[in-house]
Amino acid sequence: MNFSPLLVTLLGSLALVAAPLGRTGSPQEPAPTTGFLDRQIRLGEQDFRFVVYVPPSYDPADRWPVIMFLHGRGECGTDGLKQVGQGLGRAIMNDRARWPFIVVFPQKPDPEKTWLDYDAIVMGSLKETEREFSTDPARTYLTGLSQGGLGTWEIGAAHPQRWAALVPICGFGDPDAIAPRVKDLPIRCYHGGADNVVGPEQSRRIIEALKAHGAQPAYTEFEGVNHNSWDRAYAEPDLPAWLLSHHK
Repeated sequence: MNFSPLLVTLLGSLALVAAPLGRTGSPQEPAPTTGFLDRQIRLGEQDFRFVVYVPPSYDPADRWPVIMFLHGRGECGTDGLKQVGQGLGRAIMNDRARWPFIVVFPQKPDPEKTWLDYDAIVMGSLKETEREFSTDPARTYLTGLSQGGLGTWEIGAAHPQRWAALVPICGFGDPDAIAPRVKDLPIRCYHGGADNVVGPEQSRRIIEALKAHGAQPAYTEFEGVNHNSWDRAYAEPDLPAWLLSHHK
């Protein structure tokens, strides 16, 4: 994967967070408490790295809304960093003021497995973030793109009580398994009309199944847009405010 200059800068910043600070025998500098922070959790005998974004205005005296972001196939791995370079991470870097959220960026190790196979990583990184930072469990949102769009549908369906709203982008999944479980959640779904990787009919089928269950999901199909519908989706002017308007 070729890293953009913006991502290279971010990777360098994260490396500084993860590296020991200060020289031997000298006082250690305090670890950063805002920005993109390198974190890890231990599940069984294995460590999994993830990133937490904490807004510059973070104040632990307040309870902060949380977004869980699930990346696509191209960002799979164990480096703990690539998942920030696409989708919501890029949107935040472009305009931090639009996103007054704590954002959790887990990384899926195996591109051949689904996010549901790594449900423990998703929920474990969320739990660890809630332990470390002052968060609002009633305002916890789930979004993702491509394989992460599938993950948004499936993990949303696996834990419908945890999410205040879902934003799946160019995703797919089994409508019959998903719709009954998430029909009561606020949903905004996005897809590119010219997507030749995950066809837009994948999202259309889930949306129709939701409507058949009495739900009223919002669906936006970007005409002429191929697989990368996430840049358009996360640039939607009212999306952050829409998320914040929903709570459990």
